[in-house]
Amino acid sequence: MIDLAEYRRFFAEEIEAVAKLQTPGLVEALATVPRERFLRPGPWTVLADSDFLAGTASRTRTTADADPRRIYHNIVVAIDPARQLFNGQPGTLTVWIDALDVAPGSRVLHVGSGLGYYTAILAQAVGSSGRVLAYEVDETLAAEARQNLAFMPWVDVRHGDASEASGEMFDAFLVNAGVTHPLDVWLDALAPGGRIVLPLTSTMAAMGSHIGKGLVWLVKKEAGDFAARVIGMAAIYSALGVRDDSLNDKLGRAMMGGPAQWQTVTRLRRDQHEPSSTCWFHADRCCLSTV
Repeated sequence: MIDLAEYRRFFAEEIEAVAKLQTPGLVEALATVPRERFLRPGPWTVLADSDFLAGTASRTRTTADADPRRIYHNIVVAIDPARQLFNGQPGTLTVWIDALDVAPGSRVLHVGSGLGYYTAILAQAVGSSGRVLAYEVDETLAAEARQNLAFMPWVDVRHGDASEASGEMFDAFLVNAGVTHPLDVWLDALAPGGRIVLPLTSTMAAMGSHIGKGLVWLVKKEAGDFAARVIGMAAIYSALGVRDDSLNDKLGRAMMGGPAQWQTVTRLRRDQHEPSSTCWFHADRCCLSTV
């Protein structure tokens, strides 16, 4: 019978193939970090790609038992089914982490740690010579994540929305919740060459205010400027405390222009300027621009 370590290794290699992972250490992190440690006791409520039907609500199902092997697949597992709050899909979240290009010794800020699984994946990838600062806005989840991650002393879990400056610089930011814009404190804390994965989402009444759909952006700090490009799409839980409701509809309209428009964006501008045809999404403090 295959033991759990072998099962986890197969899972890691399957995600590597599905997600085309390139970052050294990320696959090893998937094979090392026990996902069940960062979930509440099973059986678990789960969703797979096949559980989503166009035009209908997603259909959850329950695993047959609490065997940890049930959750070593490319599925999302519920943290709180009543709130539609899930531990993210490995084949999606690892693509975002891969884009951050983390390495041993990297300093990472994670916004939206949940129960800590992907925080642990990041921490395993950067190693004990690195640093991971994680924020979780839900106080109960933050406390559980802190306990789950206690075996990794280079991880610091804090209760909050990550809207205040920490006084540190980071090589990578993973924002694991939908926002309307990047916060100034995040961009200011990005080290030269650093990267941030940023899901910009618009909420819709049909999905409820807690879920939004949008585009996932990779922003890289280059010589004081910020390169930007889309790396995917997402339906994700909306961040609390850091969204700007006045930008929600504006962002939705920008996305309705389709890939022919958003794929031309190359830059995140922070300088004050008047809106023009080169501004795909223009806000007071930032602009996603084609030039």
